[in-house]
Amino acid sequence: MNITLQTDLYFREKYLKKIRDFYHDTELIKVITGVRRCGKSSLIQMIIKELLSDGISEDNIIFFNLDKRPYFDITTAVELNDLIKENANADGKKYLFIDEIQNINNFETVINAWREEGDFSIFITGSNSYLLSGELSTKLTGRYIEIDMYPLTLEEYLGMKEFLQIPLADALQELTNFVYDGGFPYSLKLRTLPARREYVENLIEEIYQKDIHSRLRIRNKVAFEAVMNYFISNFGVSTNITNIVGDLNKRGIKLKIETANKYVEALENAKILIRCDRFDMKSRRALMGDKKYYLADLSFYFAMNTDKRINYGPVLENIVHNYALTRGYKVSIGRFGKFECDFVLRNKDMDYAYIQVAHTIMDSEDTENREYRPLEMIKHDNYPRYVLTTDKLLQKRNGIIHANIMDFMKAEKDF
Repeated sequence: MNITLQTDLYFREKYLKKIRDFYHDTELIKVITGVRRCGKSSLIQMIIKELLSDGISEDNIIFFNLDKRPYFDITTAVELNDLIKENANADGKKYLFIDEIQNINNFETVINAWREEGDFSIFITGSNSYLLSGELSTKLTGRYIEIDMYPLTLEEYLGMKEFLQIPLADALQELTNFVYDGGFPYSLKLRTLPARREYVENLIEEIYQKDIHSRLRIRNKVAFEAVMNYFISNFGVSTNITNIVGDLNKRGIKLKIETANKYVEALENAKILIRCDRFDMKSRRALMGDKKYYLADLSFYFAMNTDKRINYGPVLENIVHNYALTRGYKVSIGRFGKFECDFVLRNKDMDYAYIQVAHTIMDSEDTENREYRPLEMIKHDNYPRYVLTTDKLLQKRNGIIHANIMDFMKAEKDF
């Protein structure tokens, strides 16, 4: 089939290297998930370009974007199956790419049937967590890999700016630019801040209509928006759903706790919010109770709020949190007795790292002590401990690594 590819693709190597070994695998379905507009469609195009450059014939590549013409009105499994059948005429191994597959009811049966043909390497994308909550996960246990994709992280933001030949300012100014601009790739092509804000506002409405309302049939949009606004406006803050519902009821927004929980779950499934649970460092167990939620992209906050001041505490936490996720770490909030460190990271080898995040520790000795003390309480543990700040002058104290956030991420370091 004829495939039209973008010519100005910024290749996102951190995701390509996770999936490259599976390009030709016909047993495992490659599932790419992430919030809308984070770059899933572009990632598919990057993979196709690499396949073509490796000598795969265009006739053996089948690509449908179900959000766009001429495929946007394909909604049933039968229609999807017929569409694939019409285009699967080449000899040898075929490479099937289906973008935004959650638009199809009961797509799982079709995908599994074509996987079982044995000569299809299948790639699918979706914009919400429901993609892996149904038959796909139960029928195909061990037969798919998931690549969770995010908007641009700080080092990607800088890299894409260079790729687009947008002049870079100094490091601190670019950090501020990143906070305001956010990391949705297309927004970087919009040259004014108001245009980028409008783009994200429209994206929030699109997510609501396509990924939340279409599934939950929300009756009280005012109550839903109140919950959404609260969590977006209070990212990085410990939350208690009972207290939030009580506050909304006092403001005249009638809401039950179970309904509020359903709304929060919908925001998580739509990839707007990312839950961060608490973790007891002594028992190595997750703790029940209050959680923190971070944003898939900081531009959600500035699109929803008229106050444009930057609260660097949660903002920098959000940046570090998402960077760690894209590096493949599991991220929790650390609890050690009465002390709490911002993050406990765990990699696939079950090794840990402990992270404190602050704008600066240069203000006073008390500020420095506040950031170092939780890490100093971790005894008999050889895992690395970090204090990440925007400071250029770095401290040396008790074996704890003090690193500049911008330098650390630009160098694409692991913890």
